[in-house]
Amino acid sequence: MQGTDAIQLRPLLACAMVLWLAGCQLLPESPVATSAGRTTSELAVAGKCQAEIPDFTDQACLLSDWAAFGLASQRGDRAWRDAMLVRLEGRASERRLARAVALAWGTEGQWDQASELYKADLAAAPAELQPLLRYWLNELEGRRAMASRLESVRGELAGSERHRAALKEENADLAEKLEALTAIEQSINLRHQND
Repeated sequence: MQGTDAIQLRPLLACAMVLWLAGCQLLPESPVATSAGRTTSELAVAGKCQAEIPDFTDQACLLSDWAAFGLASQRGDRAWRDAMLVRLEGRASERRLARAVALAWGTEGQWDQASELYKADLAAAPAELQPLLRYWLNELEGRRAMASRLESVRGELAGSERHRAALKEENADLAEKLEALTAIEQSINLRHQND
C-alpha cells in the first residue's frame, strides 16, 4: 500500500515543482531593498526630489517636495520663516500655498493668513497634493480653535478675577460702614448710660 501511494504522489509533486519554478520566472523583478527598507528606485527619486521651494511642475517629486517643505516649516525658526516668506512672494497658487505652509507654523497672528491662503488656493493644487494640503489646513484649523478656546477661558478667568476684586472692594466698603455704624451705636449707648 505504501508503494502505490508514493507512486500516485510523484506526478503531483512533479507538477507542484514545475509550477513553483515557473511561477518564480513569471514574477516581476523587484528593486533591491536597502538596509533602511527603502528600495533603490525610491532612493533615486528621493535623491532628485526635495527642492527647497516646492512647486507643481515635477509630478514625480510633488508629494516628497511638499512634505519636506512642510517639515522644514515646522522645524524652522522665525528667521528661517521670515527669509522664506520673502522668497515666496508672488501671486501663483503654488507660491501662495507654500506661504500658507510656512505661515501655519508661525505666530498665532499668522495662522489666520495661512488659513485664508489655504482656502483660496487649495483647489488650484494638483489632485494628488490636495489631500495633504487639506490635512494641513484641518490641523491648522484645529490649532486655531484650541487657541480661541484658550483665549475665551483666559477672558472668563480675567472677568472672574475682576468680579472677585469688585466683590472684595464691596466687602471692604461694607465692613467700613459696619464699623462706623457700630461706633455710632456705641456712642449712643454710652450717652444713654450717662443720662
